[in-house]
Amino acid sequence: MQQMQKGFTLIELMIVVAIIGILAAVAVPAYQQYTLKARFSEVINATSGIKAGVEVCVQQGDCFEEGKVVKAAFGFNGVIPLAPTAAGAVGDVALAADGSGAITAKAAAKFNGLNGETYILIPTPDAQGKLTWAVDATNSTCRTRDGGAIC
Repeated sequence: MQQMQKGFTLIELMIVVAIIGILAAVAVPAYQQYTLKARFSEVINATSGIKAGVEVCVQQGDCFEEGKVVKAAFGFNGVIPLAPTAAGAVGDVALAADGSGAITAKAAAKFNGLNGETYILIPTPDAQGKLTWAVDATNSTCRTRDGGAIC
């Protein structure tokens, strides 16, 4: 009389454990990078109101002379908003002192994996004053965090 096999063999269980281990080894680093990007998105979003204000100021002609952005400062003509306060993941947001419209946002120091990374946006106007924003890849430290970009 033959008995039916019940359960799993040791080899089958070892294969399942090995597969789960491989998946975990790939998923955990990807998840950690994803959560850093999600936290840093708060810093990126802190620049949106200022970007819009600089764009309106340039379109009105108040901040645009000789093909470049000038006089862009917090609160300028009531168009550019005041500097946001530090909260959550956002440590500091600043406009360039030279009036060029460059925005520097800094993550809070020691906030759930963020360590004061910077995000710098540079406006480039065309002849009509339409702005194109680009991340300053040379000076933004969010680009090189642990070998991967979080911005």
